[in-house]
Amino acid sequence: MKISVIIPSWNRADRLAAALDSVLAQSLAAHEIIVVDDGSTDNTRALLQQHYPGVHYLYQQNSGVSSARNTAIKAACGDWIALLDSDDRWEVSKLERQQQALLAQPGYRLCHCDEIWIRNGKRVNPMKKHAKYGGNIFHHCLPLCVISPSAVMIERSLFDDVGLFDESLPACEDYDLWLRICATWPVLFVDQPLVVKVGGHADQLSRRYWGMDRFRIQALEKILAGGILQQQQHAEALQMLQEKLAILIQGAARRDNRELVDEYREKQRHFTNLSCIADTA
Repeated sequence: MKISVIIPSWNRADRLAAALDSVLAQSLAAHEIIVVDDGSTDNTRALLQQHYPGVHYLYQQNSGVSSARNTAIKAACGDWIALLDSDDRWEVSKLERQQQALLAQPGYRLCHCDEIWIRNGKRVNPMKKHAKYGGNIFHHCLPLCVISPSAVMIERSLFDDVGLFDESLPACEDYDLWLRICATWPVLFVDQPLVVKVGGHADQLSRRYWGMDRFRIQALEKILAGGILQQQQHAEALQMLQEKLAILIQGAARRDNRELVDEYREKQRHFTNLSCIADTA
């Protein structure tokens, strides 16, 4: 099992070192480490050249996290991909525990693990809605992202089957990918907190964009149109889409944004008609 570690980074040299150190400290060494510098203007390049000469450094014009990950996936030599966000870090046995789990239960193409959350320097407990699961988890993936990118190991060939990260999504690109994977394949879950997920800083995507459900709606529309869902999955995804549309309509109405209200109400009518057609089929 050759593991390629992929770390996208944009102006995070101050945090990137901790992420890289956690990879280099792993009890199971990765086959390669790839950092994609997504157009940074800080000292990311100098940091890699001076302190991490063994890391495969790729630079690209700023194109977003999905593009950065896709660039690295295409360049990777390993048959397994382990993602790590530049503001997170791994516990020392992360790769080893996941490899052991995959070897003990062959056939899985994605393995993820539990995580420790740090917000503004303090450990916090995730809410129940963020609980992690293994097996056929498509239903659990619908409300929000229940797999952390920093927690996964993915068989490289799985991207050939489901596609790469959707570069048209500025956020929730991981939600979109997990839907596409979990609609067809079960996932393996290691019930140990092997990732330290650090949040609370100003450059998080969840702070940069309002109404994150806008992007989840795009992902749901796409998978509903993709023809890969079973009947029950289709019904569940359609129901979740309607719920998210209702929330966005309510929020847009509060802000007196009539254009958005009209746009999402039109979508709501369209998918209500689809639901009625499905119920009578």
